[in-house]
Amino acid sequence: MQAPDFLFLPRWILPVEPAGAVLEDHALAVRGERIAALLPGAEAIRRWPLATRVERPDHVVLPGLVNAHTHAGMTLLRGLADDTPLQEWLENYIWPAEARHLSEDYVRAGTELALVEMVRSGTTCFADMYFFPDAGAEVAVSRGVRMAVGLPMVDFPNRWAGDRQASLRKNADLYGRYRGEAGISFTMAPHAPYSVDDSGLALCAKLAEERDIPIHIHVHETAGEIAESLQRHGCRPLDRLGRLGVVNERLMAVHATQLEEKEIAVLAERGCSVVHCPQSNLKLASGFAPVETLLAAGVNVALGTDSTGSNNDLDLLEEMQTAALLAKGVSGNAGAVSAAEALEMATLAGARALGLDGEIGSLRPGKAADFVALDLSAANTQPVYDPASQLAYSGKSSQITDVRVRGKALMEAGRLGWDDEDDILARAREWGARIARQGAGPAAATEMQ
Repeated sequence: MQAPDFLFLPRWILPVEPAGAVLEDHALAVRGERIAALLPGAEAIRRWPLATRVERPDHVVLPGLVNAHTHAGMTLLRGLADDTPLQEWLENYIWPAEARHLSEDYVRAGTELALVEMVRSGTTCFADMYFFPDAGAEVAVSRGVRMAVGLPMVDFPNRWAGDRQASLRKNADLYGRYRGEAGISFTMAPHAPYSVDDSGLALCAKLAEERDIPIHIHVHETAGEIAESLQRHGCRPLDRLGRLGVVNERLMAVHATQLEEKEIAVLAERGCSVVHCPQSNLKLASGFAPVETLLAAGVNVALGTDSTGSNNDLDLLEEMQTAALLAKGVSGNAGAVSAAEALEMATLAGARALGLDGEIGSLRPGKAADFVALDLSAANTQPVYDPASQLAYSGKSSQITDVRVRGKALMEAGRLGWDDEDDILARAREWGARIARQGAGPAAATEMQ
């Protein structure tokens, strides 16, 4: 084979495939945008003595993290209404704030801020669900971060689109404009069963099939959602979605804290994915997703942060640690969600949910060179018996030094590759001052989360 562009030489590599593998003193050989080879470091140096070497002797390398559910533009609302139940949080604080402030500039500024945080904490791909998705996509492309763009659908008018036909036109334009763009993929993104009617949900299922893309939707997030569905529709939300053609291998069921045994069996049988957002669910007291049971049934379980309004950060490494610990506490089984399983949830499972597992989510020759390096030499990660356990239980995102997407360094040796980080933070502060000045407290509003 031709010589690689560079050899990345860490102490350990966690390729995720095969499951649980740990490669010590290996090299990641990268040519162009792809992984050319994965082989012992000494052999790589002998084979390509003139190749550029990036040496990280105290580091572990893992696939880039995949945040399978967030609302990046909402990052400007971080900490706005903490310690508030979900429906009160939405109806009295978040939706009124969005009714006053939501705009293309707002989403652009929020997404810029989100990407600084996500890249610094190792996320290389994120699935977004928010208004003005064209502004989010523009930012992601300019920054070189992968984005699964949610094509929004919601029944009530909003500042992005006045009605369903307007949103469908805008979605179609966006899909046509960015389809085929490197690093951009799509999902249909109906907000939730309670905010989209039967015809809208059925249309989303039809468009998802035609476009061969996932359906990204909040579902079974709270007990109140279940009770409302029983009262309005005479059935639980997942039953209703099944009748409308939504429950299939394309479904990304976000949250899923309220699941019965038969519903877990349906999700497994139909090849659905669940996106687990443990910190958001804990903060909003929404409940606990039965992750151990879902995994045992064969359901693909990915990880998401949700928005910073309900988390309050976009740190997927931290989310991975919470998922591993919470599963043990909920199930009463100390072996539930092992370190290797938590890592897969944060990488390959997210890629699988988005239909991107042939491209990202694990480190294999031929796949895109999306990877992260984390320094394990710090006191909190010494000594090292198992690098995967260090990630799952004691690693900090501040230890991440290198982030690459398609071989390109977004962060190298601890330095973010964007020279306008201070400007991004300044804009975020300006927006925060404006939102605080104009108010964002209880009021009637009809805007989406």
